[in-house]
Amino acid sequence: MEHRQNSTNINWYPGHMAKTRREVLEKLELIDVVYEVIDARMPISSKIADIDTLIRNKPRILIVTKYDLCDIMVTDAILKKYEEQGFIVIPVDLMSGKNVSKIVSCTKVVMEEMNRIRKEKGMKPRSIRALILGVPNVGKSTLINRLVGKKVTAVGNRPGVTKNLGWIRIHKDIELLDSPGILWPKLENQRQASILALFSAVKEEIVDSSFLVRFLIEIMMEYYPTRFLERYQLSSVDVEHWEETVLEIAKKRGSLGKGGVCDYEKTYSLILNDLKDGLFGPITLDREEDR
Repeated sequence: MEHRQNSTNINWYPGHMAKTRREVLEKLELIDVVYEVIDARMPISSKIADIDTLIRNKPRILIVTKYDLCDIMVTDAILKKYEEQGFIVIPVDLMSGKNVSKIVSCTKVVMEEMNRIRKEKGMKPRSIRALILGVPNVGKSTLINRLVGKKVTAVGNRPGVTKNLGWIRIHKDIELLDSPGILWPKLENQRQASILALFSAVKEEIVDSSFLVRFLIEIMMEYYPTRFLERYQLSSVDVEHWEETVLEIAKKRGSLGKGGVCDYEKTYSLILNDLKDGLFGPITLDREEDR
């Protein structure tokens, strides 16, 4: 049974994630390259914390989705750090398809090296086998559909749409092993866990929405105060008395119930959906110093 979270201790590691990890390890010897997918709005929080133990020393391409929704200056500074660590980094816009073709061209470079080694061993060339991994709701299914050029996987703005590992041919020379979104057994960094929850990488039902709204107000007033104030036509926000801000937003957005009482759940949902729908403008909630 899943319990609703009412404190800052967010953890979500259901059985199907542990199962996915076991199956990935079982199939790892079949894999030539890993597509590690992260969200440009949370390029640190959405990076699987223990991925190195999961994929061992497999070649990897770091694919950054939702790039059209991020604060490019902030995200690019973080991506530059990844490149300095030796990652091949490809930011993609899944709405327009921009840069998606770069994934195939980078994969072909890996494939050429693989087939050169096979040839030296007297073996025939073969298609490359890629594994795609990422936290829930990071856009893996949309990315796959873009790579294939048609809808081949279900897409949804919630975790858990992909249930099982399955092979998909995304190119005449590339086979892809799709996988359900995974987290790690313990979310040690609770700030990052909260950011994951804001973008639905953690199942919403286990995190109290009032906690998430309070956190969102705090982080928006820290990084993007003008955007938040303008969105709700507020003159100021007292973070310590955040409930008053919610009440003010409810009044402005018609979320008052009978007798002028604030419908808090409706207002929480409205604010959280504004974030997910990109209505605060391009934002990135991670900062390099928060690692």
